[in-house]
Amino acid sequence: MSNKRKIKNDIILAVIVIAIAATGLLLLNIFKTEGAVAIVKIDGKETASYPLSVNTEVVIETGDSGKNTLVIEDGKAFVKNATCPDKICEGHSKISYVGETIVCLPHKVVIEIVVYNSDNELDVVI
Repeated sequence: MSNKRKIKNDIILAVIVIAIAATGLLLLNIFKTEGAVAIVKIDGKETASYPLSVNTEVVIETGDSGKNTLVIEDGKAFVKNATCPDKICEGHSKISYVGETIVCLPHKVVIEIVVYNSDNELDVVI
């Protein structure tokens, strides 16, 4: 096989892979679902839930004297302050779509966006 043919085949393969990836991203963005509730889990156990429709600010206290300040504003949740050493959770973008999470590993805190149905039971988690 000639060198030019190999390059041509590589280019075709790259274009196909890029097209498939772009299609996947487009479909993910089209089918995003707005969340309704932010669930707080500490060490894997659900401790609280807050509706995204109500602006609120709450301090999440963990057993190891750690604190994370969860803020819900305009239907989006984010961590305003944290006492953990790395503060990665503070730098996380605001979340509002089903399945999005903010994790604070030092405090073992997970904030997850979900949708609840009218019976207050879990309806969708993606």
